[in-house]
This record gives sequence, C-alpha cells and structure tokens, in this order.
Amino acid sequence: MATADITVDRAGKPELEIDKLFRAVVKLDGSDLHMKPDRPPFVRVTGVLRPLNRPAVDDAEMRRLVEPLMNERLNGMLDATGGADFAYTVTFDDVAWRFRLSVFRQMGRLGLVARKVNAQVPDFAALHLPSSLEKLCHHQQGMVLVAGPTGSGKSTTIASMLDYINHQYRRHIITLEDPIEFVFTEDKCLITQREVGLDVVDFENGMKQVVREDPDVMLVGEMRDRTSFMTAMQAAETGHLVFATIHASSAATTVGRILDLFPSDMHHAVRMSIAANMRGMVAQKLLPSIVEGVSRVPAVELLLYTPVVQKIIVEGHDDKLGEAIRIGASEGMQDFTASLKKLVESELVDRQVAIDAAPKPEELKMALKGISIMSGGIL
Repeated sequence: MATADITVDRAGKPELEIDKLFRAVVKLDGSDLHMKPDRPPFVRVTGVLRPLNRPAVDDAEMRRLVEPLMNERLNGMLDATGGADFAYTVTFDDVAWRFRLSVFRQMGRLGLVARKVNAQVPDFAALHLPSSLEKLCHHQQGMVLVAGPTGSGKSTTIASMLDYINHQYRRHIITLEDPIEFVFTEDKCLITQREVGLDVVDFENGMKQVVREDPDVMLVGEMRDRTSFMTAMQAAETGHLVFATIHASSAATTVGRILDLFPSDMHHAVRMSIAANMRGMVAQKLLPSIVEGVSRVPAVELLLYTPVVQKIIVEGHDDKLGEAIRIGASEGMQDFTASLKKLVESELVDRQVAIDAAPKPEELKMALKGISIMSGGIL
C-alpha cells in the first residue's frame, strides 16, 4: 500500500472527534487502537486488547471519525486497493504524538488500526536492550537484521541503534520507510528520511535512488522478498552499513528464512554473501513487565558474525548456531534463554511469563536454578 504523511496543526482549530480516542491510547499507555463497526474501540495495553468503556461504533460514526483524516489522495488509495497506510501527528498538552494508521475495508465496511509511535527515540537503557548492541553500531559496512513477529518492537530497536550512531559519528543516515515512524533529531549525523508512496514511488526505485545519495548508513525496512534482500545486500557489499527487519522467530533461524526466498541452486552463493557481509542478527519478542511504569520489555537474542559463525554459515551447519551463540556470550552474544533469565533475575518479568515465552522452557528452568547447559564441539 502507498503511504502519506499528515501533520495536523491544532493552533486555533478544534480537535478532531477521533483525537479523543488517540488521547485515550496515550493516557492508558497503550500501543494500538483498533476500530471496527459493531464493536467498541479496543486499545492494546501491555500486549492485551481491552475494550474502551463506551458504546459500539456503527458505520455512520466510523465514517464520521475516519473521513476527516483522509484527503483526496488517500481516499483514492482506499477505493483502488481497499486500504491506505499513513502517518498522523497530533499534539496533546504540548507533546506531539505520532500514530501509524491503517484504514481499510473489511466485509465492505471501514476499519482502522492506529499504532502509537514514541515521540522521542529511546536509548538502549530505556528499552532494556543489551548494551552489546552497541557493537553493531560501530561497523562501517555490512548488514544488520532485526527479526521478530509483527509488533515485537523491531522498528523501535533499529531506531535506537540509528540514534546511537547519530550521537557517535559524523555520517549520513538515510531511511527508506513505509511509513516514516520515528522522526529523528540530528546531532552529529545528517539524517534524510524518505517515505515510500510520498517521497518515492516504491521500494525498488527508492533503493536505486538512495545508493546515489552518498549514504553511510541506511535503513531499508522489511526484507519481504528476494529482490529486497538482494538489493539491500548489494548496498552492504558496496560499503554501506545497512539495517533491515525480517519476520523470523530467532537469530539462528533467520538464515533459513533468508534462504527460503531463493531457489536451492542459489543457496550456496547466498550463504557466502551472508557470511561475508552480515554483521549481526537480532531477534526479539515483547513480554509484559511487572515494573510499574514499564509496559513491556524485550527478550533479545543476539548473534554476532564472528569467524566461527561465518564458518558455520558457509558450511550449512545452521543447527550449530544456537550453541555458537551460547559459546559467544563472552563476546556479547546471548540466546533467548540467557535474555529471559536476566529479565527474571532483574525482576522485570514474571518467572512464569518468561517460561511460557521461552523456546526451551526446561532449559530456562534449569538456568534459573543455576544449572548451566554443557556445550559440545561445534566445529
């Protein structure tokens, strides 16, 4: 879907009726607003959808709420494709809150989902991310992938990494987004943010243009298909530091997810390219926090591309990547078991919640009892 970026000026103007619902999301510290006819609005709070205490929305109210958000161009997208994605900014109490909106038709009726985007880019500590992510920000060339399901905080983690670079180096950062989520405040870096559908026709054309705009660091969005991955990898090969996201369950399984995009006769060449150009893979999932004022925290798996990991990738022994992560703990790597153990011991996450989220629950139970997992040889 194409996108557009709308900024609403509230000076001297009454607020839109739907802004009351956006304010409710902010007050509840929610992440998403869901609206569909015949149901009350729902807000996702700490990962759980909760209905607002108000009557159900009917078709007439849905149109009354949504239509003021739309312009002729967005209405054209909605009619032509059945949906329109765009960003919307509104100010409450002198604070600008940004929402990523998707307006769509479902069973012939209007629906809306709005995701709240943090007004400021949080740092690693505020997000409870491992400090070893800093290592990935100091590279001058290569690719960094952040994996996880929809809503796992991938975009926020990458934004935090880009902002770290912004405060450390004098570089040119270019983002190609659909739509733009975080709006960066320049420090040492020059930052150019381009939106698919507004600033550039599509991702493929955007990538062709971006590499000609003298970037040092690039954010290229989600790796959805073979073309997007190859284009991003070529940018990494030609001397850029490229950040991207991918839907995968863990850092170790991300390699298989990439290979699934290609025919089997290309797998060896893709493995060679990954080994040569990948700098790290981060996988994460969000868990509800037990700390007041902290809604959710990420469990993070981090795989760094050391010579041992590169050798495993080239030789196709992906089943050994999990053990390589455990052995690489001294270099800053961690698997989900280690991450969940830290979250429980730091009293950020409930023990049972962590066990339920663990890929290997029994392994986590043993780790919490102080029993370490013995590693065998991986070479």
